[in-house]
Amino acid sequence: MALILLPLIFSLIAWWIPSNFTRIFGLISTISTLTLSAVTVCYFKSNEPILIDLGLRFVRFSIDSLGFTMMLLTNAVFFLVFLSNFKRELVHDIRFTALALLMQFGLLGIFTTNTILGFYLFWELTLLPIFLILYWFGNFEKPRAILQFFLYTLLGSLAMLLAVIGLMHATNQQTYEGLLSADLNALGNTSTLLMGGFLLAFAVKIPLFPFHTWQAETYTKAPVAGTMLLSAIMLKMALFGLLKWVLPIFNGIATDFWRWPVIVLGLIGIIYGAIIAIRQNNLKTLFAYASLSHLGLIAAALMLQNGETNQIAVVQIVNHSIVSIGLFLAAGIIEHRIGTAELTGLGGIAKVAPRFAFWFGVLTFVSLSVPFTAGFIGEFFLIKDLFAAHNLTGILASATLILGAVYMLKAYQAPMFGPTKVTSFEDLHWSEITVFAILSIAAIYLGLSPQCLTDFVAHSLSQPTL
Repeated sequence: MALILLPLIFSLIAWWIPSNFTRIFGLISTISTLTLSAVTVCYFKSNEPILIDLGLRFVRFSIDSLGFTMMLLTNAVFFLVFLSNFKRELVHDIRFTALALLMQFGLLGIFTTNTILGFYLFWELTLLPIFLILYWFGNFEKPRAILQFFLYTLLGSLAMLLAVIGLMHATNQQTYEGLLSADLNALGNTSTLLMGGFLLAFAVKIPLFPFHTWQAETYTKAPVAGTMLLSAIMLKMALFGLLKWVLPIFNGIATDFWRWPVIVLGLIGIIYGAIIAIRQNNLKTLFAYASLSHLGLIAAALMLQNGETNQIAVVQIVNHSIVSIGLFLAAGIIEHRIGTAELTGLGGIAKVAPRFAFWFGVLTFVSLSVPFTAGFIGEFFLIKDLFAAHNLTGILASATLILGAVYMLKAYQAPMFGPTKVTSFEDLHWSEITVFAILSIAAIYLGLSPQCLTDFVAHSLSQPTL
């Protein structure tokens, strides 16, 4: 139980910590949760999920191998966010530390809850802290962008709430096992509508085209730590919900109805996001649209409902988190050091900050999915499986490889080797180098040995009934 409750305890304590010790406390808290989960996974058997029943009717927990993977990813992301921002003023603020740890607790709840109502409650819990982080620490000159984020989120949450109520009423079940055993195909078109409610909430959060319009400006105006949390882990709530809950539970009439609409939207997002990214002048905005493109590929592949594809999708989910942290950290470093992330105002940074140029280059190649990286394994097999489903689908999905190379090389070449416009730039300090090194090693390790992850989650994806 400590695996789940520890961040909540740390969040409550954080409000009483002196500001001088806040960043140390945040780092120690995230190290503690990451260490505990890492030690526990060493004794975890993928075919024996951990069941935690608190005696509450609507909230209980069950940690399987997929949930454990997402738990480890969550704890690692929060540790890296606090470490990468170690020398910034943001982590000295009690409000940010407490809210971030509360958000971590909510995410762990999502990935481990065993009831559909619990899934919804934790889903809502995560939205409050990230909204307050954006509101208090973001650079939103006009309230329109953050209001748009709130309204989109509210729309998705209401749709999910109605779907949860309808699902519980129609099946008289609310546990994961109970919903899996229920015959939703007997509901006919009702099951299609219920699944549509979940898909709307997920489409906003992933995001899928055309529910993405909140993303770019929110990413650009948010503090870099907030952007990293949004892109690296919070968006994975929807992909997890799709993979763990919606597709197994609604398997049949509903998934057959929604399969190709979601795949088409994912493909549109792949191409649209990449093309718009090429045209961007702001690094954070460029990476936001790049994220739209990559997540569209994962969402489209998941709708194939193939066991091996789902395992590779988990690899790509982890890879996207690695890339997101690295790229937004690089963009945040440039913006923090120079005061702008506009490409037209950058150039020649490699001459004055060679360490930064090297590590930014490494993460650029990881993002390009070069061989021996996790992205290569993930994108290659997801595109292959989409091609097997339909030739045109695979051809369109493969556009991410070509277009991705265009915008990523632009994002690296212009600030690093463009005409000299930056003559003074503080090179990386130890905490930033450590984060870049950890991300690079993780991407290469997963690229060389993806089976360590695919084999671990295989039981959860092939035996959803636990």
